[in-house]
Amino acid sequence: MAKYQNSDVLHGLTLGKATDYANQYDASLLQGVPRSLNRDDLAIDQEDLPFFGEDVWYGYELSWLNPKGKPQVAVAEFTFPCTSKNLIESKSFKLYLNSFNQTVFASKDDVEKVLSKDLSEVAGAPASVVLSPVDHCPPLAIASDDATCIDELDVEIDTYDYQPSLLASDDADSQNQKDNQVSEYLVSHLLKSNCLITNQPDWASVYVRYTGKKINQEKLLKYFISFREHNEFHEQCVERIYTDIQQYCQPTSLTVFARYTRRGGLDINPYRSSEPSSAPKLRTIRQ
Repeated sequence: MAKYQNSDVLHGLTLGKATDYANQYDASLLQGVPRSLNRDDLAIDQEDLPFFGEDVWYGYELSWLNPKGKPQVAVAEFTFPCTSKNLIESKSFKLYLNSFNQTVFASKDDVEKVLSKDLSEVAGAPASVVLSPVDHCPPLAIASDDATCIDELDVEIDTYDYQPSLLASDDADSQNQKDNQVSEYLVSHLLKSNCLITNQPDWASVYVRYTGKKINQEKLLKYFISFREHNEFHEQCVERIYTDIQQYCQPTSLTVFARYTRRGGLDINPYRSSEPSSAPKLRTIRQ
């Protein structure tokens, strides 16, 4: 989305710029990006969101020193409410986490408290932090799932620029929908978008659970593929998908959840739903 490139906050990010890695704890490395950047474009009122949700991150490269100087390691689960003022910029998050490497902390609990405090301040809302041993983190167990994969549908497409109108119903769809109220849980592993700043590819599995008029699965798959050259942050893409499906398909209930592959030791998993609920503990093999 080139329209964001003129935003002052984006010009001030370390993302896309050469940076040095600090090895002593430095909270100032964290940077936030206002969620309003894409929400204004989507006509989403920050004070009256059309969804519930959260962003769940997993950090695989967290280490610090105990009081005897011995390195400690952990896997971290970070959860940010979608009501927060800012999302956390991922490169700054990586730099911040690496600043723990040569810093002494009295205990794992102290590390959790520091992480929660710093992240909450930058996000503008309480952030949850849970540290787990690297050999026992239940949320990261690869789990079976009953979503129906739509990737084998034999579609023809030559549109790789974001095109929400692909979701629009034609006369045949409308006729079928009248008598076809369904509840479906669908997944596609073909979602690919690009970083808003660096243009690096972001890969994800996107899950859609809805109740309402039956969504044309071929059109939904083409719509997901149309993100292939689209530039936005992970959280922004998921909110765009949610609002587009609401606008064009008008389900009575809707959940959109994406599991992105990790980059720089972090993966981001935005979850948006019409119901007050939490993101499932659902790790894919690509993560």
